[in-house]
Amino acid sequence: MGVAVKKGRRTTRLTHRLRVKASVALIALAASTGVLLAQVDGFDSRDLPQGAQMLLTADTLVYDNDRNTISAVGGVQIEYAGNRLVAQRVTYNRETSRVVASGNVEIVEEDGNRIYAQEIDVTDDFSDGFVQALRVETVDKTYFAAESAQRTGGNLTTFNKGVYTACEPCEEKPGKPPIWQIKAQKIIWNGEAKTVRFERARFEFFGMPIAYLPFFEVADPTVKRKSGFLIPSIKTGSDLGYGAKVPYYFALSPTYDLTVSATGYTRQGFLGEAEWRQQFDNGFYNLRIAGIHQNEPEAWGPGGVDSTVTDRGMVGSKGTFQINPRWTFGWDVLAQTDKNFSRTYGIDGFEESVHRSEVYLTGLNGRNYFDVRAMKFNVQESALNGSASARNDKQPWVLPSFDYSYTPDRSIAGGELNFDINAQGLIREEAMGGLGSTKLQGLEGGSARLTAEAEWKRSFIAPGGLMLTPMLHGRADAIGTDYAASSIEAINAFGPSDVRSSYYRTMATAGLEARWPILFASANSTHVVEPIGQIFARPDEPYHDRLGIPNEDAQSLVFDASTLFERDKFSGYDRIEGGTRANLGIRYSGTFVNGWTAQGLFGQSYHLAGANSYASPDLVNVGASSGLETDASDFVGMIGFAGPSGIAFSAAGRFDEETFETRRVDLKAGATSGPVTAGVEYAFIQAQPLYGFNNDRREVTGRTRVRFAENWSGFASATYDLESKTLVKNSFGFAYDDECFIYSMTFSQTRTASTNETKESFGFNISLRTLGDFGSSSGELGSTFDE
Repeated sequence: MGVAVKKGRRTTRLTHRLRVKASVALIALAASTGVLLAQVDGFDSRDLPQGAQMLLTADTLVYDNDRNTISAVGGVQIEYAGNRLVAQRVTYNRETSRVVASGNVEIVEEDGNRIYAQEIDVTDDFSDGFVQALRVETVDKTYFAAESAQRTGGNLTTFNKGVYTACEPCEEKPGKPPIWQIKAQKIIWNGEAKTVRFERARFEFFGMPIAYLPFFEVADPTVKRKSGFLIPSIKTGSDLGYGAKVPYYFALSPTYDLTVSATGYTRQGFLGEAEWRQQFDNGFYNLRIAGIHQNEPEAWGPGGVDSTVTDRGMVGSKGTFQINPRWTFGWDVLAQTDKNFSRTYGIDGFEESVHRSEVYLTGLNGRNYFDVRAMKFNVQESALNGSASARNDKQPWVLPSFDYSYTPDRSIAGGELNFDINAQGLIREEAMGGLGSTKLQGLEGGSARLTAEAEWKRSFIAPGGLMLTPMLHGRADAIGTDYAASSIEAINAFGPSDVRSSYYRTMATAGLEARWPILFASANSTHVVEPIGQIFARPDEPYHDRLGIPNEDAQSLVFDASTLFERDKFSGYDRIEGGTRANLGIRYSGTFVNGWTAQGLFGQSYHLAGANSYASPDLVNVGASSGLETDASDFVGMIGFAGPSGIAFSAAGRFDEETFETRRVDLKAGATSGPVTAGVEYAFIQAQPLYGFNNDRREVTGRTRVRFAENWSGFASATYDLESKTLVKNSFGFAYDDECFIYSMTFSQTRTASTNETKESFGFNISLRTLGDFGSSSGELGSTFDE
């Protein structure tokens, strides 16, 4: 390669490569590049960034004194300040101060953006220019193209007959239209305002035009946050009417912003919303408010919101802060005018059917754990679900809930020692269940409990592989109550009572566990059979034969294979298991060379001495029909298989200890084969009248997902109540997703078996990368009541 200098019509060959400092008086690029072509004569280094250098490589460097131009010709490559220009010819006119780069021009900017063109003509200060056949690829994979482009004022670029998309070109068929693109008569990119304006724009989907807009404006691809309107969304609902939500975003600071929105409903009027968000170095918080003056409050019907209520609203906030690597503080609180406003109007972040408002402080250090929080459960029901519409007022305030667990790092007497402390205080303004009920789920008034317990255990391996684990456990409780007079009356009518303002109870347990794993191996498989036996000796549960002690956190009791070997099978601290009990069972696991695995467990629990806590009723009859209320418990078992191709099956059940009658069954099966994933579940629970369930419960649920192609998939699910012969829930939909476009559509239907109330909902969402999301909430479309 040679370099020549041409003065007038004389050409002199100089060297193979020229390295000089660049002058601002020379140009190289279009739009926002920074590549410069050096002026060999008369450059002024004071015009350059300190230390900036330029590397120019070309077949020939030509000085034409007649035209007062400098040209680099043939395989031109210019590198300057991290930018690079490649072209067949670059010419600088010293009289007009313009530079023309032509012939397969490619510019790679310092930040990674790429610019392609056939010809670029710009002034030496980049303020004005013209480009033919322009194509721009930004570093975040967005693409501009135009027949021509003009740059004026140093920051305004106009693409004539431009195209914009965020979809990558197809490698196999580069000429194939992208999934979506916007074609516009003009695309105006304002580098100072950081906006892209589309004039006379046509939105195309798979090459087909589907929408036309006279103009619209978005933030440019380099902007992460910018004030402006966000994409609207559609709202639906038979009680709300049809509506459209239009949000506006205020980018007030890099650390905080504000979004306000208005939603107009054809039946209920305008809903206003505002959300403030703020980010800190160690956390964030948000504050959301919403309110509406309802035009048709009577639309909610009986059992819902008071039909005279016209003004409804909410205030909610969430936040979390990392105080240090071990401690976290946060909150999630909701206050609203009525129990289901947030769910009815789909307020983001607060639309759950049960919202738990709480303030918490959590610490975690190795195996040690600390958690304290105050909570209030907000049960949000559908406005038409009158059967459960009053439950919200009956939920208690939990002030506080406290848990602390400490395990010393070193062993104690050769074993592991663990300390646990739990405290709970509740205030309930209205009782749940009363006179004539089979159980009292919650009592009006207040109660508090403090529990402290310690457990020590150590494992020994005896000859022959027998593993012995002795354990010692001690616990003490202090309980205080402040029941309302109506609650005391209900307790006295419910059964033998001993209502006091305070209770103190202790429990000591000595236990031993023996396990003997036996290994069987063959050329194709390995099997482990492990007989397990446990015995726990302890006194009777204090106050087991008297009512009065509240049970708030131990109301759920499920006896199955997963709880067979638990020392205390109650789910919470409010109940204590007493008496001497033995648990016996056998565990199996197998591994096969073809990739299959199997596991199983079967066993029974035996009450040996003292009072059986599960046969002693409390305020919620938690032990009734549990399978543990007899001296010999029901049998429990489970078995499961899993294959390498995604096939899995499990079965678990509880069976009567005398007749082997089925009390409870849970079946699950799932498989994945190529593009198809499917699963089915079956559940059966026998009636438990004293526990509040008068009828058997049986239902089956199925779900499947099919991927039709690389980006297309469909899904469906259904739940069928076998007792009432009712399809209680079904849904189906499909989705498309790739790197620049996501679309999903879902239709669902729910039916209440007792009232034959049917609700249907439809939702869809479209997500266009760099532009935003558009869709509808899965609002209720209609309700049908069958007599």
